[in-house]
Parts: sequence; C-alpha cells; structure tokens
Amino acid sequence: MTSEANRITTHRIPSAVWALGCVSLLMDVSSEMIHSLLPVFLVSGLGASALTLGLIEGAGEATGLVVRAFSGALSDFWGRRKPLAVLGYGLGALSKPLFALATGAGLVLLARVVDRVGKGIRGAPRDALVVDVTPPTVRGAAFGLRQALDTVGAFLGPALALGLMLLWADDFRAVFAVAIVPGVAAVALLAIAVREPGPARPAGGRRRLRWRDLGRLPAAYWWVVVIGAAFGLARFSEAFLVLRARDAGLALAWTPLVLIAMNAVYALAAYPAGRLADRVSHARLLALGLVVLLAADALLALSPGGGSVWGGIGLWGLHMGLTQGLLAAMVADTAPAELRGTAYGFFNLLSGLALLVASGLAGLVWDWFGPSRTFVVGAGFGLVTLLALLARGRDMRSLGA
Repeated sequence: MTSEANRITTHRIPSAVWALGCVSLLMDVSSEMIHSLLPVFLVSGLGASALTLGLIEGAGEATGLVVRAFSGALSDFWGRRKPLAVLGYGLGALSKPLFALATGAGLVLLARVVDRVGKGIRGAPRDALVVDVTPPTVRGAAFGLRQALDTVGAFLGPALALGLMLLWADDFRAVFAVAIVPGVAAVALLAIAVREPGPARPAGGRRRLRWRDLGRLPAAYWWVVVIGAAFGLARFSEAFLVLRARDAGLALAWTPLVLIAMNAVYALAAYPAGRLADRVSHARLLALGLVVLLAADALLALSPGGGSVWGGIGLWGLHMGLTQGLLAAMVADTAPAELRGTAYGFFNLLSGLALLVASGLAGLVWDWFGPSRTFVVGAGFGLVTLLALLARGRDMRSLGA
C-alpha cells in the first residue's frame, strides 16, 4: 500500500493528525459537557442507583463493542477510513439532543448507546488513519498529540458545563442542549479538513473479509491486546470519580470540576508521554502508569476528606496520559499495514469489553459495600496487571526502544 506516510521525509507531525485532533477536541467538548453532569443527573435528578449508572455505562460500551471490531475490518476491506469516521462522529452528534430530552433512565440509556455505537464506528478507522499519514519515527508523538487535543476538549467541556450550571441555576437540560453545537462542528470539520492519503488496500483491489485474517496478526499484537484489556479491568468508568467527589461533599453545580481536573492532567501528560514512548521502553512506561493508577486508587479508597480525593483524581489523569496513546502506538507497531483497521478494531473490542465488566462490577460494589471498597477492588485488578506486566517484561522489550 502506498500512503502519505511513505512519502514524508521530515519528523513533523502531519496536518491531518492536527485536524483529527481538533475533531476529537470538539466532540469531547460536546460529550464531556454531558458526561461530567450525567452521573449526578441520573442519581440525584432521576433517582437512579449507582448500579443503574454502572449498567448504563456498561450497556453503552457493550452495544458499541460489536461495531468496534467490524468497523476496523470494514475500513481495511473498503480501503477507506474517513467515511466510517464521519459516520461515527455523526452518530455521536445525533445522540446529544436525546440527553436533553430525557425524563428517565430509559432515554438516557438509548442516548448513551447511540453515542457509544458512534464511538465504536469511528475509533479504529480514525486511529488507522493516523498511522496511514504518520511516519513511524513520530508515531508515539502523533498519537500523543491527538490524545492531548482530545483531552483538551475533555477539559473544556466540563469547564463550560460548570460555568453554565452556575449561570443557569443547575439547569441540566439547558447545558445538554448547548452541547449539541460543538458536536455538529466536529462532524463538519472532519468532512471538510481531513483528506485520506489514498485507498488503504493492496494494489490488487479490495481485500476480502476473512476471519482467518486474525491468525495473521502476530503474537506481539495479541499480547498488546491482553495488556489493553487488563488495563480496562483495572480502570472503570470516570463516572465513579464524579460520584466519589460528590460523596466527599462537592456541591452539585461544581461536579464538572472532577473531569476538569482529571483531564487537565491527562492533557498535559499525553503529548510528553507520547514523545517519551518513541525513545524508551514501552513496558517501563506501562508499569509506571499502573503504579500511578494504584496510587490514585489508594487515595480515593482511603481518604476521609476532599483533599486526597482531588489528589487521586489528578493521579488518575496522569495514568491516562501515560498509557492511552502508548497502547495505541503499540498496536500500530505490531500490526501489518493491510490489517491495521482490523487490529485497532479488535483491540478496542476487547478493551471495551473489559471496561464494561469493570464498570458493572464497580456499580455493584459501590451499592453493596460503599465507595472505598470500589477503589480497593480496582486497585486489586491493577496490582494483578502490574505483576503480569513485570513477569512478561522481557516479551515487551521488542515493542519499545
């Protein structure tokens, strides 16, 4: 396959990566305006339980799981990434009015499912497109940049939600309605500003969709998939960070501060971590990320007051910055170019399935045993993942500098 990445001779990040990052930024502004308030809206506004919250979060992920795998494979078969990305972002934008109209948990569930299906459709083709246009020497930096811009949106969204909640006296629905605007802008920017480098298929024409193609993915790729799924089990939905801060006494209107704080740290860490990933051992960075997550869980589980809760939230964001772009770059490093979309699809599928299980379990533990035990269980999964990573560290050395 001939791609723009083959023709780039400098170490600069391509403009298409910047554009995709800005698309992610706008969609995250839209999504996080809603998601920063959704846990409190459900539990306090609609009277839902923490288990219901966990199941809604999990059900949204579960519905998107199937399309995650198939959207990547379809982009390999079709030889096009952008149309699927536009469709996925379009569904994300269409889900936003449903949140504003919701009067019960059922419509919230529908909106969450539509949103997650859209994310499932766009994720693998978008990441494969980043690889298609980026030289291997700056892949870590490119994914770090895209993740950083995405996370800037995840910071700005809750900040805007906070300002509007204070201005409009805790009017959830009005804030949800405003979130429609940046979602539509994200779709328009993607359609206009991002160009594909060329058909992502072999010169002989379209590839056939075959299950046995999965057998062509090397063992190193499947090890990355296992690690990604283990990270998903150790880190459940950030909705529980919002509930933890609320439990510690944070006022209703100020709950978006939780995701503002987490994503500010995430955004600041993502690009430097991506640059670092181009130079040092991937295994060491992943292990460091897990140590940071364990420290976050400890603060969130054991803290009697708000100060340590905010420390835990900040460490959670640092963990995300250290690991998320790195895992995406590791998929690119271990997957054949002609199966890149398929590889991202199955990585996202299994990571999302793990997050689904973790979020449902977190809601159950929260309702039965309380907030502290929820983060103790998360720390247990994190410790097991860290031990497995250290035990297989030798196998990971081939995946990093």
